[in-house]
This record gives sequence, C-alpha cells and structure tokens, in this order.
Amino acid sequence: MSDIRRRRLLAGAAGLAGAAGLAAVPVTGRAQGVKPRLTAISQWSGGSDGAAITALGKKFEERGGIWQHAPVPGFTTDMMNKLRAQIIAGDPPACSQLKGPEIAAWSKIAPTVNLDATVAAAGYEKVVAPDLAKLHKPGGKWAALPLQVYRTNTLFLSKRAMDKAKADKIPTTWAQFNELGEKMKAAGVTHPIANGGTRADDGQKFEAVLAGLNPGAYRKAIMDLDEKSLEGPEMRATFAQLRKIADWMDPNTAAQHYSVFLPRFVSGDMGMMIQGGWAQGVLLNAGYKLDDFIIAPGPTDNGKPVFVLNADAFIFWQRKEADLQAGQKLMAELVMMPEIQTMYSQITGSIPVRTDVDLSAAGWSDGQREAARTLKESVAVNQAVLSLAHNMAQENGITAAMIDVLTEFVKNKAVTPEQAVKRLAEAVASAR
Repeated sequence: MSDIRRRRLLAGAAGLAGAAGLAAVPVTGRAQGVKPRLTAISQWSGGSDGAAITALGKKFEERGGIWQHAPVPGFTTDMMNKLRAQIIAGDPPACSQLKGPEIAAWSKIAPTVNLDATVAAAGYEKVVAPDLAKLHKPGGKWAALPLQVYRTNTLFLSKRAMDKAKADKIPTTWAQFNELGEKMKAAGVTHPIANGGTRADDGQKFEAVLAGLNPGAYRKAIMDLDEKSLEGPEMRATFAQLRKIADWMDPNTAAQHYSVFLPRFVSGDMGMMIQGGWAQGVLLNAGYKLDDFIIAPGPTDNGKPVFVLNADAFIFWQRKEADLQAGQKLMAELVMMPEIQTMYSQITGSIPVRTDVDLSAAGWSDGQREAARTLKESVAVNQAVLSLAHNMAQENGITAAMIDVLTEFVKNKAVTPEQAVKRLAEAVASAR
C-alpha cells in the first residue's frame, strides 16, 4: 500500500499507535483467578463460516472463557472499516480477522501482541508453509495466526454436466481442460464454466491459469512484481487462456455471488467451476451431496502439484486488561490445536494450516484429503504460491489495481491479451 493510501485508510490511527508504542509485547500466562475474555471481530456471520466461528466460540467457552464476537457481515473492507474505527478510538478488539500483507501494514499503525513464545511452545512454525509463516511475522515476530487454508485453484466438476458430455476423465492440463470445455458445450451444457460476477471470481480464474501454466512466472510476476515477468510470454498465454474461460462463462451474472448459480452447476447447466475449497462447504450447506460434483486440483502443465494459497487468520492487538490478555493466550492456543483446526475445516470445507493433521478419519472429503496432500507436496517443490484475488500476494491497493484490469478483460472481449498484459504492468507501476 502506498504511503498516501495507507494514510487515507488509517487516518488518525498512526498517531494513536505512536503514543501507545509499537513494540509487540509477549502474550503472558493466565493470571490466577482471571476469567479469560475475548473481544473479536470478523466478517463471518452466516453459512459455513458463521457456523465455524460459532463452534470455535463454544470451544473457547468450554475452556472457561467469555466469548464476545462481533461479526461485520459483507466484504472484508467493511470489517476493516470497523477495525479502523476501533483502533482510532483506542479500543481495538483483542483479536480480529486479517490476512496476507495487510497484517504487516496494519501492525505498523497499532501495537500487536508478540506470540513467539506461544507459537514456539506449540511447535507451530514447523508445520506451516514457509511463505505463509512469513506473512504472519511482521518484523520477524508472530503477531497473527493462520487458522485455515483454501486452495483457490481447485476444480469442481458437475457430475451431470460430465454425464451430458459423456466424459469420465478429470482434466489435469490446460489442453485437457479446453478439450472438456468444448465437449460440454457441444453436448448442450449452456455454460461450461460456472461463475459469479464478483471481482474475486475473475481474479481466481486468472491466478489459477498463470500458476497452472508456470508457477515460477506467477511467483516473479504476481508475488515479486518483477517488471520483466509482468510483461513476459507467460502473461500473454495466461490472458489467452482466460479469454477461452470467459467465453464459456455466463456474462449475465452482474455482481452476483457465485453461490447464486450453484443450482445451475449441480443440474449440469454449468459444467466446471474454479473456486476455493470453501465451495465444498457452501454446496453441502445448501443441501447438495458429494455425489453431485467432483473435486480435483486445477490443471497444471509441468506435471508437479501447484497450490494457490488463501488463508484466514487472526491478528492479536495489545490490550492492558488482564482478562483480555488471558483470553488472547487461550485463543492463540486454541487456534493452533490440531483438533480445533480439524473441527473448523470440516465445517467450512477448508484444510488445516497444520501440514501434520491426519485427514484419513471420517468427516473429511476426498477433495480435502487431496488438497492437503497437494499443499504438502507443492511446498516441497516450491510450487505453493499466494493468492492475488484474495489479498494474499499483495496488499489492498496493488491488488485492487490489478483486479481492475482482470475484470475489464473478462467482461470486455474487445480487449486483446496483448493489451491486457500492457495494462496490467501499467496498473502495477501506477499503484506502487
């Protein structure tokens, strides 16, 4: 985020933080006789996300704590506006939902808790993907804890659309993906690609393609913002493939959420869906069955697993009250527990952040087991990359500028891949 943007977003908060001091303080042991209390804000209020955080709150209460969660429904920006207001008022929550590079940005304008000792005691860093761990350690100190992971380049296939196309092979490369799309279209599947009309929806398709074509180019162009890579041949190939995908999408989705169109996906009117693992939770919560769809990794052309990573996390803000400090310690301990991550992910359709959680037991789908395996394997071959569409690869300002270009390309067929590559590079240059 540019200095101007950050000042505009968080006007007044920096002065408050300066007065309070920015040094992260360690979370300490529970004072004797103090009942842990936690004030928390997130955007999770309904559906599987609401059910999961409610279940987490119950676990907190079972451990003797007082759970005070104030959800802010809507987009992440709505929740961040609430967080900004509380910070400016000198009353930050004990913890809040926050993710990606925003963790480092926000930790500069309000003092956070040093979670190093608690993380070390849990051995947590050893079981978290390295790129993910770095995001939660601004200044080298743990200030936030990732709770659940989603792969945004997950491929969902409608069983009924597959039947219409007389297809039984899951595409593993982009050439096979295109072949299946053509077969579905020829067989009467109205829209081979299921989609919504949101900006994140467009961004997910772009990142799935680029990472699947060349994860090394993705890392350089999207995560490192390397100028040469942003205008490289892989980017043009990505936009060319994205045009094929856009041509198979329903253009009449306006700004509607992808979940609105899930009945058409399950019925076979839409064929393939590129979404995060959360779509499993949404589908099951809507009453559909695992037999209605297939979950698979997104196509990858180099034969090695690729994982475009999105993670939800909690950041912990300094509070002087003994009961809130005790609540922060309890919350931190809970978030890192294998059994809590298991409970949470089984509700939402995500996978645990911990790479050592056993997913062989009942309660996990084959799709989640495969995603967890792929995360581990992709980390081993350095092909786990951070999601652009969900603010993991870059902070809000740069992300917004890039997604503007992607959305325009998806919606406007007059824009060529060559023009899109140039516009994307220009958008990054102006937003930096």
